[in-house]
Amino acid sequence: MTKGAPTFAVDGPVPSPAPPDPEVPVKARRRTFTAAYKLAILAELDKAKPGETGADLRREGLYSSSLVEWRRQRAQGKLRPKEPARRGPPATVPAADAAEMEKLRRENARLARQLTKAQLVIDIQKKPPDAPPSDRPARPRAFQRSGPVARDTC
Repeated sequence: MTKGAPTFAVDGPVPSPAPPDPEVPVKARRRTFTAAYKLAILAELDKAKPGETGADLRREGLYSSSLVEWRRQRAQGKLRPKEPARRGPPATVPAADAAEMEKLRRENARLARQLTKAQLVIDIQKKPPDAPPSDRPARPRAFQRSGPVARDTC
């Protein structure tokens, strides 16, 4: 069979597919990995027995330096799967609701300031556990009354 010649099938001639272009693209593209893929690879390698890590890296075409960086990202909390994008236009708040929300925010801030002041006053008014029962200092024992007092009548 000659190259590029049509082949015949039951229904008629079928053109042969064109061979893939053997040329390398002009500019190589850097690979990008999703957070979910990185987490899956790290979970798989965390479970791997000693000596299996190299085989897994070769199978995936990864370098150990990538793992170091991914583990660092995971430890810092930067490696999280992205949430799916919400579809549709962004939600807008009507102007009347926005004004009411701003009023409520101001009132909330005012009440929070009042609460802070009230808590400060309460803390000041609290007595330490070793304080005397009244605000006045305790009377010396010589001045304390004990029983009925006899009066001299002259």
